[in-house]
This record gives sequence, structure tokens and C-alpha cells, in this order.
Amino acid sequence: MSQTPEIDLEPGPPPALEPVAMAAAAASAAAGIATAGSAGTPGTPGTETSPPPALDAAATAAAGMAATGASSPASPADIALLLEKTSRTFALAIPLLPEPTCLQVGIAYLLFRIADTFEDAELWPRAAKLDALARFDRLLQQPAPEEARLDVAGWLAVPPCADAGYLELLRQTPAVLAAFWALPEGPRQLIGDHTRRTVEGMARFVRRATAAGTLELADLDDLKRYCYVVAGIVGEMLTELFLFGRKTLAPVRGFLRERSARFGEALQLVNVIKDSLADADHGRQFLPSGSDLAEVVALARQDLQEATRYTLGLQRAGAPRGIIAFVALPVRLAQATLDLIEQRGPGVKLSRPDVSRIVAALDLALDQGLPAV
Repeated sequence: MSQTPEIDLEPGPPPALEPVAMAAAAASAAAGIATAGSAGTPGTPGTETSPPPALDAAATAAAGMAATGASSPASPADIALLLEKTSRTFALAIPLLPEPTCLQVGIAYLLFRIADTFEDAELWPRAAKLDALARFDRLLQQPAPEEARLDVAGWLAVPPCADAGYLELLRQTPAVLAAFWALPEGPRQLIGDHTRRTVEGMARFVRRATAAGTLELADLDDLKRYCYVVAGIVGEMLTELFLFGRKTLAPVRGFLRERSARFGEALQLVNVIKDSLADADHGRQFLPSGSDLAEVVALARQDLQEATRYTLGLQRAGAPRGIIAFVALPVRLAQATLDLIEQRGPGVKLSRPDVSRIVAALDLALDQGLPAV
């Protein structure tokens, strides 16, 4: 099961994105997609512009490592390719974001996905998962390219899973970390702190599993605590990145922060319900035994209502269109997935034509100034 909050889709070619996505892709291509440390590209719609920040010590160290033959930072094109290999919803949504937020969120997603791969490692026992999470936590605290390469060699010697995309991401961990360390200090600190919080929380849940790695959640409150660790913290991090450097959002700062965790939790709860049968086959019992599925669905509906308020709060405050679209798309997909689950039961996925229709409806709503969700 994917822990990073997104909505699973049926296999097949990606849906044809409507103008909201195509405009973002065209703007990125025309501008050459801002590199790590860029403050934005003048003239790109929805992009905040300011003078390029001076490199701080860690960013300077990252640049120095690249110059001496150490791990070079993953380029924006590399980040985009890894997103395509390891994500579904967010591979569609992240390109909608304005720069520099697009690159920052792309790097953050991959860091969370690396942690997910360790926490979710179906081919590893509990001890191996805990060791990998601890090593990854250390790599997030200071640049250590040689240590990262050695860790990657160990992780791939006995792979944690069979997913080719996740294994490729693990192979590219040093380059992703180098891109992370090349970010300006403010966003890097936000991403690093929130990723480490999730890593530490994941480790707490892994310790509760059996030696073979089987985990069973106790009750609905336990499920909510788990969803906060793997998804609520993601919502909090995204909110801080949206707020960073955007004075226009200052009036709704408190409103967004109050709802940020439930935005992430809403998406995760839908995934938990949808994937419950497959998770059980892999020894993961995220739906508490004896719990009423209808009760979990009701909680997901409540969280989606908060996620809707969160999205509309951004829209009313005049957030860049790309940020509104990035938030609104997974919320719309989650709502449609939950509707499908209530009709057919767990295990269903949205079809590609369904996703294309949802993207087109979102684009039309934004064009006409209607509510995004």
C-alpha cells in the first residue's frame, strides 16, 4: 500500500491533461523549469518572483560535492521522471504547481516515498525496516554522499520490494538527497523537519509489528494516529511550503494550518479503505479488526469536508491557480473514489477516462471562477 497520500488509478496510459495541466507544462518548458535554489521564473503565470537567494552553508556544500565528483543533484527532469515511476495522483498534480514550489514539492514527495518504501518493505523483516529508517533519518540531518551510496548498496543487495519504480528511486537516493541539500535554507528546513517527523513516526509503528513485519491497528483512534504520521504531516508540510514567501496568504494562515493535517488524512483514509483487501494479503491490517467499514467511510467523508474547506480557503485568499489545482485535484479524485467504494466495495480504482473527466471539470471550474471543489 502506498502510504504517501494519493489516489490509486487503473493501469494504462496517463490521462490527457486539460489546459490547467498543459499550461503548467508549457510554462515549465518555456522557462526551462527553475533549478534547485531558484526563486521563480519571471513571467510564468502564478509564479512568485524574487532575487535568487544566496547559497547557505549546506547548499554551498552540496554544490561543492557535485564539483568534486560526489553525487550530483537530481535535475528537475530527473525529479519528474522519478515521480512518473513512483506516483499516481501526484505525478499529475505536482506539475501544476508554480515554481519554485513545484520543484520543492517534487523533491519532498520523493523523500517521503523513500521513507514509505522502508516502512512498507514487504520483503524485509521488522529489524531491517527499522535500520533503514534510522539510516535515512541520519542522511536527512547533514550532507553525507558517501554514506548515502553505501546505504543504497546495502538496501539494494537485499531489495525491500519488487516494484521497479521504487527500487529505481532507492538507487537514485544520493541524487535526490543532493537536490534536497541544494534547496534554499527555508524550504529545505521545512521539508527536512517534516520528513524526519514522519520517519520517526513510521519507526514507532514498525516497532509494534511482529518480527516478520505484520502490523495490526487497534481501533479507529489508532488508525487516525497512523494516518497522521504518514499523511497528516504531509499536509502540514505542503501548507508551510504554500505559505512560504506568499504574503497574500497571511490572512488565512491559521485557517489553513488548522485543516492541513486533515487534508492529508482524508486522502490516506480513502486509500486505506480502497486497499484494505490487498493490505491484508501482505500482513497489514490498517482497518482495525472488528471496526465498521461504514464508520471509517464516514470519517473519510468528514475529513474530505475539511479538505474542501482547506481548498476553498486557498482559493478565496487568491492563491496561485497552480496551488489551487494541485490541492483540488486529489480531493476531487478522493471524493470520486469514495463514491465508487460505496457502490462496489474496497479494491476499486478510478478509470483513466474518469480521471480525464475530473481533470477537465476542475479546469473548467477554475476558468469560470467557480469553486475548485
